[in-house]
Amino acid sequence: MPLAADRIETLFTRADGTYLCARWGRPLAPVVFGVEDETIEVVRAALDAVCTLAGLELAEMDPELGANLMIFFVGAWDDLRGVPNLDRLIAGFDGLLDRLEAADAHQYRVFRFDEAGAIRACFAFVRIGPDLAGQGADVIALGQAVQAMLSWGEGAFDAASPLALAEGRTVLRPEIAALIAAAYDPVMPAMADDPAHALRLAARMRAT
Repeated sequence: MPLAADRIETLFTRADGTYLCARWGRPLAPVVFGVEDETIEVVRAALDAVCTLAGLELAEMDPELGANLMIFFVGAWDDLRGVPNLDRLIAGFDGLLDRLEAADAHQYRVFRFDEAGAIRACFAFVRIGPDLAGQGADVIALGQAVQAMLSWGEGAFDAASPLALAEGRTVLRPEIAALIAAAYDPVMPAMADDPAHALRLAARMRAT
């Protein structure tokens, strides 16, 4: 069943109450840190599946940035303090780590946007703590792929995961898959900050 416009609006409402729905304006060029090669392939497969859904290309390299989607897996937030240049990429990085540690957070994402407001880069940090340790690599990878595709609000999936079980397999919930496809429809803007955009997304979902 397509999502109602008010539900879509909540998914893209940020902590400060503003609305932002931005999609990638370029192919994804991912790099994954902190896991074995087999897990990297699982992450790439999940990204490829969600990119296919969105009609977005998965590339080996971004001509401007090299890698534009960086995913870091760590056992503790403190592990990131020694990673070179992260403090240059993300302003106030040490303070951010302090806040993540204090909140016992298990993931965090930072987006960068281009002149048109489309996503230019994403830095995703995942702490494999008690909340995630029992999940399979495919489940974590698919969840991260979904959350890197659009500028979801910070609490978008606090109440309900974007994933579901179907015949023993973890899959993307159909309504979330339809929402991603609608957001990447060529007739939709690459970025919208007016909540009325949620009405357009809901209409696109009903039309497909």
